[in-house]
Amino acid sequence: QPRRAIAMVIALLLLGLSALFGEPGLGFGLLGLLGKALSALAAGPAALRRTVEADVIRLRKYEVPIKRVARRLCLDPALIAAIISQESRAGLLLNNGWDQGQQRYGLMQIDRRYYQPFGMWDSEEHINQCSSMLVAGINEVRARHPAWSWDQQLRGGICIYHARAGNLQTYDEDPCSRDNNYVNSVIRRAQYFKRNGF
Repeated sequence: QPRRAIAMVIALLLLGLSALFGEPGLGFGLLGLLGKALSALAAGPAALRRTVEADVIRLRKYEVPIKRVARRLCLDPALIAAIISQESRAGLLLNNGWDQGQQRYGLMQIDRRYYQPFGMWDSEEHINQCSSMLVAGINEVRARHPAWSWDQQLRGGICIYHARAGNLQTYDEDPCSRDNNYVNSVIRRAQYFKRNGF
């Protein structure tokens, strides 16, 4: 049942992402369907639920810029919010915008070893830069692995955003982390945030 619910969430998120690869504006009409379908699903394990319940309060501060960026890039705002929650707990884990190792910056944790961060750590410019990287990661996986399912391409794109894993030659449940948790956690967070106004 949990695996089936995750698969359904992925499929629904892909409806929102379809605007990236189809007719302009298509994704916005589909986002309403996404919200209705997600409202019937459980949010995930209790520990994760406690985390996202705390994060959604901090995320309210960034709701307007998240939604503006999402509209501009035809992404679901719940997916952007989920990555912010996963990477920085909506800023809770940061010190002046940096992680403990001083390598990753901002709400969405851009790695300065690979990219020049734009804007302040909690700015719309930062959210736009990182969300554009997510779109690029999804497109990269689609180009390299056209035979993969939409589910796999989305998961691979989230993985590339997180880990810059490069050319993913094989695919397992979650190519992003050895314990198979990262992408599943992002998707479960997106599900919760969608049910709570994102």
